Amino acid sequence: MRKSFFVIQAFISFLFIGIITLQAQQTQGKKKAVCIAFYNTENLFDTIDDPLTDDKEFLPDGANQWNTSKYMEKLNHLAEVISQIGDDYVKGGPTVLGLSEIENRRVLEDLVKMPELSKQGYAIIHFDSPDNRGVDVALIYKYHVFKVSSARAVPLHIPDMPNFKTRDQLVVSGMIDGEMLHFIVNHWPSRFHGPEYRAAAASLTRHLVDSLQNLYPQAKVIIMGDLNDDPTDPSVLTVLNAKGDKREVQPGDLYNPMWKLFKNGVGSLAYRDNWNLFDQIILTYPLINQENNGFKFYTARVFNKKFLFNKEGQYKGYPFRTFAGGAYQGGYSDHLPVYIILIKE
Repeated sequence: MRKSFFVIQAFISFLFIGIITLQAQQTQGKKKAVCIAFYNTENLFDTIDDPLTDDKEFLPDGANQWNTSKYMEKLNHLAEVISQIGDDYVKGGPTVLGLSEIENRRVLEDLVKMPELSKQGYAIIHFDSPDNRGVDVALIYKYHVFKVSSARAVPLHIPDMPNFKTRDQLVVSGMIDGEMLHFIVNHWPSRFHGPEYRAAAASLTRHLVDSLQNLYPQAKVIIMGDLNDDPTDPSVLTVLNAKGDKREVQPGDLYNPMWKLFKNGVGSLAYRDNWNLFDQIILTYPLINQENNGFKFYTARVFNKKFLFNKEGQYKGYPFRTFAGGAYQGGYSDHLPVYIILIKE
């Protein structure tokens, strides 16, 4: 079962690579291209005890025996991945990258100093969230390309559950090549909680999008994150109202390019021989309106190069993660990154 599971995923990915790469080569000389990405890093913790959060698993004397050697290997691996995201179209890593499962600003500072990333000039946007484990969302970006004008963290409050604490939603606005773009970075509540928690998160995201669209009627908003739901689940399809068919998207609507990938069997994480596509990037209408000037959506992809997968053992064909079954694997993450390419005349 696992063998066929991997082969199907690889075959579908090969088809997408072949078709889209050809299109990119035909347009590359005439258009500017920008890579926007998201990556769930699978618990990027440092080795220092934070008395305000539950980080005891990731301490030298904790359950994971998390030490400097493992931490540095994790940073090296993440930098290796990030530096290659989108390189079929744009070399040098994403211009804007949303991240989740980040412990604090310190780990981000260590990450962007890694050799593969330091020369790219990444800056950091991060706010501590109330999540009990201390994991947050964040944004890193090439400061010489993306000129940030505002950034804020918006907490998720659920009226019937006043004691529930989770990740904030990060809202960042700024200019790329003289054009305003808005980003909302998410990590919706875990599937250990009921679907109503993710519905509440989707409602907050929808509210943030609507607020931006009220301020800027042609707002180009990019929602990204680990939504802990697939594109076809009610939180995404109904509450957020992110449509998978571009022909159905009207002004004010959201378009989810990950829907078609998911329908074709492509995922960003695997569980019990099934792929999920929890990691998504969703767009407002102006980014797919061909009559609008400026940046437009070109393609959406899961970054799934071969080195990101287990090559043998029980989890052959699964993402090569840092920990599996409580044992240290020394891999990258249990999630694959996702990205989109925007193009401009």
